Formats: sequence, C-alpha cells, structure tokens
Amino acid sequence: MQDEPIDPFNGDPTDPAAGLDDLADDADEEPLTEAERQDVLEDLSDLEIYQALLSPTGIRGLVIECEDCHEPHYFDWDLLRGNLRHLLSSGRPRVHEPAYDPDPDHYVTWEYARGYADGVHDTLTEGTDDESAP
Repeated sequence: MQDEPIDPFNGDPTDPAAGLDDLADDADEEPLTEAERQDVLEDLSDLEIYQALLSPTGIRGLVIECEDCHEPHYFDWDLLRGNLRHLLSSGRPRVHEPAYDPDPDHYVTWEYARGYADGVHDTLTEGTDDESAP
C-alpha cells in the first residue's frame, strides 16, 4: 500500500513540475559578483527615476524581451523592483511567466525609459549651461 498519492505526471516529459527538483541544485550557484551587484543596484536606482517620470504619463512599467522564451514580458514598477531586490538577495532571478493580457501601450522598454530620462535631464540642465557662460 502506498502512503503518498500517485504522481499523474510520472515519466511525462511535459511534467509542469519537472524543473522543481533542480531548484535544490540551483542553491549551489555562485552569488552575484560585485560588478553584477552594482549593476542591479544601478537598475533599481534608474527604475525609481523612470517610475517618477513616466507614471504621470500613464506608463505602468517596463517591457523586457525574455532571453529564454523570446517573448515580451510586461512588468509593473513594483513587480520589477521586487524581482531586482530578489536577485540582489538570492543571486538568482525569479521564475517568471508572461503577464495576463497586458496593454502594451502602457509599457516601455528600458532603452525608451533611459532616453526619456536623459531627455528630461538635458532639458532641465539646458538653461544652466547658458547662465555659466561669461
């Protein structure tokens, strides 16, 4: 007599939980290098700026092209911030899945957000350069 329920996916190559056994193996991964940690900290700092500038225009977050599945993934500001903090603390990215029915018009890429922030910065500092000239 078996005490545990029978696994209906036992031996199935499409078992949705097949990768869970590998999580213990992933625990042995090396932590982030100091350079990687610095990159993540810079991303967190940039994210705060992007959110402050873009949220008032109706942008809800960022879209990132997934390297694994080559699909766009839509992250709202808080979810992306949480993912970056998780990466800092664990050294591993979170398991992800695509957002449910996001409106792509409410998300921009990192590059767009960076360019927008640079444009705002340049506009704000434009007048200060003229004032310092003799």
